Amino acid sequence: MNASKNDKINLSEHFTLGEMTVTTYKTDDGNIPSRVAIENMTNLCEKWLEELRFSYNFLYCLAPGEDYETSEDVQGIRINSGYRSPEVNQKCGGAKNSNHLTGCAVDIHCAGKEQAIRYACILLDIADGKKLDFDELILEKRGTTIWVHFAVRPKGNRRYVDF
Repeated sequence: MNASKNDKINLSEHFTLGEMTVTTYKTDDGNIPSRVAIENMTNLCEKWLEELRFSYNFLYCLAPGEDYETSEDVQGIRINSGYRSPEVNQKCGGAKNSNHLTGCAVDIHCAGKEQAIRYACILLDIADGKKLDFDELILEKRGTTIWVHFAVRPKGNRRYVDF
């Protein structure tokens, strides 16, 4: 599948396969996920990223009494990296056993450290409130770019947090 077709395949209400497989690395394998990786990304989007998007907007973007569904101030969550094929993972310097390889991880773009901390707190609240496990919640930085790395495995989650 090409990227334009992937952009039209929804994994959840607000997240597409295209944005979860986006990469700047040109590879022979095309960064095409398996059916299982797509299922893992769908789980991540439906149970975690949709809730993160809603909660962040409700807490920090909407004026008191403003309606979530009709507000022009609602912000999306921007994905830097989701699924990575082995070839993409190698080119970007990813860990050999990266959760990105199975569609279980996402790197979420942050406008700065404050937004990253807010995203992390919301994800922890989702885990506690819904009694869901996650594998990794890590604030990462390279130069002036900061992001939240978040991973959820189908089983064997460690609840590893590093800031």
